[in-house]
Amino acid sequence: MTNPKDTLVEYLQSARDAMVWKVEGLSDYDARRPLTPTGTNLLGLVKHLASVELGYFGDTFGRPGGIELPWHADDADPNDDLYLTADESRAWVLDLYRTAWAHAAITFAECDLDTVGRVPWWGDRGEVTLHQILVHMTTETYRHAGHADIVRELIDGRAGRRPEDPNLDNGYDWPAYVAKVEAAARASTPD
Repeated sequence: MTNPKDTLVEYLQSARDAMVWKVEGLSDYDARRPLTPTGTNLLGLVKHLASVELGYFGDTFGRPGGIELPWHADDADPNDDLYLTADESRAWVLDLYRTAWAHAAITFAECDLDTVGRVPWWGDRGEVTLHQILVHMTTETYRHAGHADIVRELIDGRAGRRPEDPNLDNGYDWPAYVAKVEAAARASTPD
């Protein structure tokens, strides 16, 4: 029988891996450029996830990461963790993300699912268990992996949880499908 904590960590790692492959093979510009009206970009999503993992799996359980995150300063723009500055490199942010994973792994090893922690930025509802935070961080990572999937598809058409995702039929006639969906949308809209 699989340990529930191991299952949660496995699902989290799968989402983390999806995030990393979304930036593979892209130019720095494509990995950084905003592709939505709110500025969503691939490396910004990675930076955000690295930052929140350090907080949730570190500070919450009394294990600060010791890494300065200036974008979390009180006077920082609230979206500074969602893009890379010109001085922040892809290698740097991927290293930060993997450092967050390693820091989290120690928390996973040292804590049981019912270990209590405190999320300082959650105020009165800040008392949590590792179980809650693992579920929270896994769902947040998958949410952002969905964003990354769409952004990557907009850049070069690659989609899925990983390269050559078996859930996507690469031989499928996607243009015909898109045309069918478009026709149905137009037919349902009154003039």
